[in-house]
Amino acid sequence: MAKTFHLEIIATDRVFYQGECEHLVITAIDGLLGILAGHEPLVTCLPTGELKYMVDGKWKYAAISEGFIQVMPDSSIILADSCELPEEIDIKRAEEARQRAEEKLRQKQSIREYYQTQAALNRAMNRLKISQKHFK
Repeated sequence: MAKTFHLEIIATDRVFYQGECEHLVITAIDGLLGILAGHEPLVTCLPTGELKYMVDGKWKYAAISEGFIQVMPDSSIILADSCELPEEIDIKRAEEARQRAEEKLRQKQSIREYYQTQAALNRAMNRLKISQKHFK
């Protein structure tokens, strides 16, 4: 049996996952980050992206939005705005959100509105990518 560590993935609306994990791969600010048991302590920001983690020798995937990760040698905690399995993603709703964000980007906006719209577009595009890539 592979060496494991405790993983908690907490979204704003629920505890997404809590249990043992063999391997975690997540998109961090400066690229992909792979975590195994015994990893050096680390805290970093997470952009919108893909999360994959191995439980009992099987990879599981999720779409995750902005957040943070704290890594310790025997545990990791992810705090994120949202986290969804590919089969939980409403593709129609994500596509509508993408279209709304793209339309809003074409309009004149303040800098703050522009960044908020860009973040909404990134979330929608990530949800679509993850659902199409992993949900069959």
